[in-house]
Amino acid sequence: MPGVTRETLADAHRVVVKVGSSSLTGDDGRLDVDALRALSDVLAARRAAGRQVVLVSSGAIAAGLGPLGMTGRPRDLATAQAAASVGQGLLMARYTEAFARRGQRVGQVLLTVEDVMRRAQYRNALRTLDRLLDLDIMPIVNENDTTATHEIRFGDNDRLAAIVSHLTRADALVLLSDVDALYTAPPGVAGARRIDRVTGPQDLAEVRIGGAGSRVGTGGMATKLDAAAIATGSGIPVMLTSAANVAEALDGAPVGTWFAATGSRKNARRLWLAHAARPNGRVVLDDGAVRAITVGKKSLLAAGITGVEGEFDVGDVVELVSTDGLVVARGLVAYSSAELPPLLGKSSAALRDEIGHDREVVHRDHLAVVRHRR
Repeated sequence: MPGVTRETLADAHRVVVKVGSSSLTGDDGRLDVDALRALSDVLAARRAAGRQVVLVSSGAIAAGLGPLGMTGRPRDLATAQAAASVGQGLLMARYTEAFARRGQRVGQVLLTVEDVMRRAQYRNALRTLDRLLDLDIMPIVNENDTTATHEIRFGDNDRLAAIVSHLTRADALVLLSDVDALYTAPPGVAGARRIDRVTGPQDLAEVRIGGAGSRVGTGGMATKLDAAAIATGSGIPVMLTSAANVAEALDGAPVGTWFAATGSRKNARRLWLAHAARPNGRVVLDDGAVRAITVGKKSLLAAGITGVEGEFDVGDVVELVSTDGLVVARGLVAYSSAELPPLLGKSSAALRDEIGHDREVVHRDHLAVVRHRR
C-alpha cells in the first residue's frame, strides 16, 4: 500500500508489530498474561478485518525468570539462554491460547543473524513467512536467544523487527513499548515534550535519550530510533507508541510518534548488506571514492582506495570507510585482503597493463550505502 500515513494506517494491508519485554511482564518480572491477551485481542481483531499482521515479540527470557526463581535479567549469556529456553515455550503457549480464543492460528519463527546474513537462509526465511501468511497463520517472530552468541545477535528485537518489516514487504512497522511516544527527554524530566511526527533528522535535534531498557529487556529509546531509521530509510513508515495504545495507533488515531518514510524500498541484497551482514574487514577510501559510491552511485575502483584493514577473502562482506573512520557503505569485495594492497591507488589503465584486467573492487550491484555524505 503506497503512501501509508498515520491516518491511513488502519487500511494498511500488512503491518509488523513489535512488542517489548517490559510490555509483557509485571513488576515481579513474570509474564503478564492479561497484557499478552489484551495485545492478542487487538491483533486478532485486525486480522479478522482482513489485514495481515506479523508479530515480533520479546519476552522469552523474561517469561523464564519466574519459573527459574530469578528476579532480573541474567548478566551472563549461558544463564540468559537457559532462561530463554524455559520461557520461549511458555510464551508461545500463552500466545497460542490467547489467539485461539479469537479463532486465530499462530506459528513460531525463531531467527538469528545467520538467518538473514546468508542469502540462502534469508530467502528461506522470506518464503516461510510468506507461506504462513498465505495460510492465514500469524507469524510470531523472536530472536533465537537459546543458540545466538554475542557475535551473531541482532542485539535487540527492535532491529530485528525493522529487518522483518523489510523482509515481509510490510506497509508499516509499529514499535510498542512502555513509553507512549518519543519525547525530547525522558518523560519524567521537567519540560519533556512529546514529538508527534518525525520527517527527518531535523525533528530529532532536541531529543536527549535516557538510559537503556527495562530490567527485563535489552532495548530502550536508542534502539527504537535505530530501528526506525532502518525501516524509514527502506521506505517503511513507523509508529512508536505504548502497548496500551496499540488499538488506537492501528486505527490511525493521533497517538504516539509517527516516523515518515524517508527512503525507497531496497532490494533484499542491499538490505542484507546494510543491516544484517557481518563484515570481515575494512577498505579505506579517499574523499573522491566516498563521493563516487554514495552520491554518484558508482562502483568502487582500486584508484580510490588508500588502505586495507583486517583479513577477508573474495566474496566476503567488507566495510567501506572514509579516511576519518566513518562507515559509508558495505559491499561484497572482488579481491582478497592479500591481493588488494599492491593495487591501491592505481588507475584502471595501469591495472590493465599490470595484471591484465581492471575489475571493480566492489561492484555497485553488490554495494549498500550506509550513510550518504556530500
